Amino acid sequence: MVMFYDDRSVQVTSTAVRVDGQRFPLTEISEVWHQRGSRSWRVLAGRGALGAAMAGPLVAAVLGIALAIWLHRSWTVTIAIVGASVLVGLAVGPVADVLFEHLDRSYARGSRQLEIWIRWQGRPVRLVRTADALRFGQIYRALQRAMERGQPARPR
Repeated sequence: MVMFYDDRSVQVTSTAVRVDGQRFPLTEISEVWHQRGSRSWRVLAGRGALGAAMAGPLVAAVLGIALAIWLHRSWTVTIAIVGASVLVGLAVGPVADVLFEHLDRSYARGSRQLEIWIRWQGRPVRLVRTADALRFGQIYRALQRAMERGQPARPR
């Protein structure tokens, strides 16, 4: 028996699929498909907020430089404003790294509910429903590989 995917609730092997303790032998599955739900506006709004949080300090630094050039009261004030703007820009780096990581994770999780369906013993059964796009893709591909084999595969 070859293990294609295994987590807390889903296990895909060369002989069967187990979801939350229920077993579906591959020989009884005639079709596999997936469906996507509508987008989650909450996730999209969160991504927009992350983008604004990343762009905010940079915009403030540019405005500070523009203000210093426009006012041009004295070179000391101009240099102080430009220096402060540069420091703000440099401080953004570590914060931006954390924000980019959150942004990457939001794309990995996805913004839709994703479902994997099978036709088991002639009737449709929803195997998995998740908003985690990465997990969905891993499970779906494992199920495809298991179904393509059609017979119990020999371990490599």
